[in-house]
Amino acid sequence: QVQLVESGGGLVQPGGSLRLSCVDSESIFSFYEMGWYRQAPGKGPEWVSTTNASGGRSRYSDSVKDRFTSSRDNAKGTLYLQMNNLKPEDTAVYFCASSYYYTDRSYEYDYWGQGTQVTVSS
Repeated sequence: QVQLVESGGGLVQPGGSLRLSCVDSESIFSFYEMGWYRQAPGKGPEWVSTTNASGGRSRYSDSVKDRFTSSRDNAKGTLYLQMNNLKPEDTAVYFCASSYYYTDRSYEYDYWGQGTQVTVSS
């Protein structure tokens, strides 16, 4: 029933920036903790970040901390991931997901978007 739609992916040079968006069509968006995951071909999902319901607190994986920033605008029902200083190893499909928990455990996220491709290449 909850529908999440990611956008903003694309091709970018190393060192460049992208901002991903995740739109939740439901009016209960503000009640959910939100997370970002990414998945490279042939690999399992890798946790990227988690942002609490109010947007006042976020945590990040070691691989992206100090480069990525997650935020949210609950009035717009939108979660963002600002990605700076992108590296080739950031290449993956990025997914947003919603949870009742402030968590990095994939099984605690109940709803997932379809993903948006991010490719970092010279």
